[in-house]
Amino acid sequence: MPSQKIDIPNSRGELLSARLDIPDRPRAGAYALFAHCFTCTKNLRAIGNISQRLNEDGIAVLRFDFTGLGESEGDFAETGFSTNVEDLVAAADFMRQRYAAPQILIGHSLGGAAVLRAAHHIPETAAVVTIAAPYEPSHLKNLLDIDEADLAGRERVMVNIGGRPFPITRQFLADLEEAQMEQAIRTLGRPLLVLHSPLDAIMDIDQAARIFGAAKHPKSFVSLDKADHLLNEADDSVYAGRLIAAWASKYIAEEASRAAESAPADKGARVTARTGSAYRADVTIGGRHRFVVDEPVKLGGTDMGGAPYDHLLVALGSCTSITLRMYADRKGWPLEEVVTYLRHRWVDAADCEECETPEGRVDYIEREVELIGPLSADQRARLMDVAQDCPLHRTLHGEVIVKTRLRE
Repeated sequence: MPSQKIDIPNSRGELLSARLDIPDRPRAGAYALFAHCFTCTKNLRAIGNISQRLNEDGIAVLRFDFTGLGESEGDFAETGFSTNVEDLVAAADFMRQRYAAPQILIGHSLGGAAVLRAAHHIPETAAVVTIAAPYEPSHLKNLLDIDEADLAGRERVMVNIGGRPFPITRQFLADLEEAQMEQAIRTLGRPLLVLHSPLDAIMDIDQAARIFGAAKHPKSFVSLDKADHLLNEADDSVYAGRLIAAWASKYIAEEASRAAESAPADKGARVTARTGSAYRADVTIGGRHRFVVDEPVKLGGTDMGGAPYDHLLVALGSCTSITLRMYADRKGWPLEEVVTYLRHRWVDAADCEECETPEGRVDYIEREVELIGPLSADQRARLMDVAQDCPLHRTLHGEVIVKTRLRE
């Protein structure tokens, strides 16, 4: 899957290292934001597998390292559950400005508790997913096996987690205690999917049961049978990704439908290009049909959709194919399929024998039409004449006036 490395500023001005995984065939506006587990990083293999499966369903995924972890800046000792939530909100803000706000929030372990809290600050969230998440973040204290007496008179203590030393402060433990989740879960106001393994030796499945019990419908619970806490087996993380993609698709579609219904009636196109360093535009046709126009990464885009000239070719090709099919249907000719191939380039007028323009560069579109079906030679010749007369072809060759005004 194509992937872009991105740096996201957090609320303290430190840069969070992120990676945007881009699907080959993106679904317009479908983005997920992934929060990793305690002391993990965005490069955990399970996260990559889940991200890839979501990409296969057309969903882009942004995963990042929390402050002080992985490749992100900052001091881990100065972070806690509340700063994790702040980092998630900062990542969502960045996505909103540069791409589109995340519709799906996914959190693993402590990251799952963080997305439950962060969803209240990300209004575009259409669905929330927790994987092996705690109902009470303070449950983490039991796993760390820290005697708070050890912190008496000390700023921090070092604990070994997964073979790596991490500094834990008294403030970090207090932050976990203050993270009361029941109210946040009861008032979530979004569809919730809870994934948990009954064999999870780190986070007891009772934690998932309490999350599910506190949440209001619509909510779903799926057991990740035989999986461990980190979903180390590829089959388990791939399965989780497949579940998330299938479950979330319903709510993405519903959100798109609501947006279309609330949009003003307009048969024309609405194109939104947000400020930021990437060139991308979100298109809505007639208030209902949505897609992305973008530029390749090498030209400053995110490659989430075809470029403007690609869509010009799509328009001409579609008009050509539909016109020929309509003509053949009226004549009762055995045309089974029309495939139109197009390519755009610029040529020097001086080198173009067909061009009327004497100098400068000329737009040159090459169009090949494949007619499939048992057509006669005369029928094929007539259809090729009709191709020259499709409405968009006439538009491109006729006088075109574009009147632009400022909308208040």
